[in-house]
Amino acid sequence: MKITLFTSNDKRHNFFINMLSEVSEELFVVQECKTIFPGIIPGSYPATETMKKYFSEVKNAQLKLFGNSVINTSSKKIKILPMLYGDLNKCSISFLSDFLKSDIYIVLGSSYIKGELIEFLLKKRALNIHAGVVPYYRGNDCNFWALFDDNPHLVGSTIHLLSKGLDSGDILYHAMSKVKSNPFEYTMSTLKSAFYSIFDKIKNNSLFDLKPQKQEKAKQIRYTKRIDFDEEIVKEYFKKRIDLETKKFNNSLLIEPYYLEKL
Repeated sequence: MKITLFTSNDKRHNFFINMLSEVSEELFVVQECKTIFPGIIPGSYPATETMKKYFSEVKNAQLKLFGNSVINTSSKKIKILPMLYGDLNKCSISFLSDFLKSDIYIVLGSSYIKGELIEFLLKKRALNIHAGVVPYYRGNDCNFWALFDDNPHLVGSTIHLLSKGLDSGDILYHAMSKVKSNPFEYTMSTLKSAFYSIFDKIKNNSLFDLKPQKQEKAKQIRYTKRIDFDEEIVKEYFKKRIDLETKKFNNSLLIEPYYLEKL
């Protein structure tokens, strides 16, 4: 089986690349690269002490869950096309043609795909791994906002069919976590849950067995943009002192949930 992954370049992305290489005959990776020091180097987020503190917690959680993951470049299965984040939509289908000959197409953390590439991927029933529980939270930084809103039961990942609209495709299932040591590890562990669930389903040939379910847009709580995640909001988040241990979790809102039991 051949797999194509559109992704980014942090440790969690590299971890997933290595996982997929174990269940694929060939793995084609289109990797959009951006700074791995958000909050320190100016870019998508402002470089301030508050943001530095926040992303330091994110990095610590990522390191604990995914280790110091680097791509296994010794594997002859893995073929990588690196580019700057945001360049993907400048690439023609012909330019990407060697990476578009797969059985399964997955999107994880790439830039917003448009144009002829999205048309191609829709025909291939490509999957998107969204770090958030749709239809409740769509857009950017969704699990942050779920915790900010005191909705820890809506922290998770969604595996859904890719669509032209952002995070609006039909849902296959939600990937959740029972690891509740702290908010940062809890959030990061839901991505690990998504990775293991996809790995298991590819391995047993059941990835597309579940019937996709339409999103109920009326249930949306937030649709957030990157600009909404600013320094003042993060300061307020730190003041909340989120306690996961005493929270009651209502999982009746989820679709075919897959759970990560432990790290």
